[in-house]
Amino acid sequence: MIRTFLLLLSLTFFSCTNYGQLKVVTDLPSSLKENSGMVSLKDSTVWIIEDGGNKDELYKVDFKGNILKTLKMKNGDNDDWEDLTKDTLGNVYIADIGNNDNSRKNLKIYKVPNPEIEPGDKIDAEKIELSYPNQKEFPPKKSGRYFDAEAIFHHNNKLFIVTKNRANPFTGSAYIYSVPDQKGVYEATLVGEINVCKDWKTCQITGIAISPSGKKIIALSYGKLFIFTDFTWDNFSNGKIEEIDLGIRTQLESICFLNEDLILLSDERSHGTGNNLYSLDLSKVKIQSRDQR
Repeated sequence: MIRTFLLLLSLTFFSCTNYGQLKVVTDLPSSLKENSGMVSLKDSTVWIIEDGGNKDELYKVDFKGNILKTLKMKNGDNDDWEDLTKDTLGNVYIADIGNNDNSRKNLKIYKVPNPEIEPGDKIDAEKIELSYPNQKEFPPKKSGRYFDAEAIFHHNNKLFIVTKNRANPFTGSAYIYSVPDQKGVYEATLVGEINVCKDWKTCQITGIAISPSGKKIIALSYGKLFIFTDFTWDNFSNGKIEEIDLGIRTQLESICFLNEDLILLSDERSHGTGNNLYSLDLSKVKIQSRDQR
């Protein structure tokens, strides 16, 4: 309880502006304007990556917006890094699964040891290579482009991937896949399908995170959160789905839990706004119940 109180106190101290329902913790460094994934391993800091076209590096950033440490990956590159997650041992997983035009055949997730205890400025990675069993064309026709992805989380020795729908016309559907969390070459398992809504501006999944208890999963879009609870594994779409409208429409792409109710989010710099680190206390926001569609 004391640790949680101090964490909330620090976020309150740094948060001086609201964007919709989000509190701004800090401006992120201008060098990280294309931040695409985030994970927290210690209080008051996060690890951040950028997406394709940027460096093969992980950045440790504090709640004042300072880069405290930079780690370059020794044996991997940034084709399109889109998300970060962690396991209970502190290993971090970098999702190199961005696939805007649905044409990639080299999708992978990099597994790196706990960066908090890495003594140097470089870090080794193991490769988890994957393909989707239901993708037969590279790229498929525009109406079948369901194989971009920007969202992963770890649970019970598996990595779960949720795709970002780029189909035209937009249907709202997103696939859920899983792969083992050990190095190797895998055909991903198709776990299920979700369809949270049908407005492409706010229904494309751009990030996902699982709570410390494993009982709550939150998917992020450009302005909304979709909360999954009361589910059974592995298809977490079979439970209750609730929605939070964040009240902003920035390029939100990163989300992680600090505790069961407190989350951090970040957005890319776009159209003169964004590139901020935000906090949201789930216990203090209005949540709308909804049915699976």
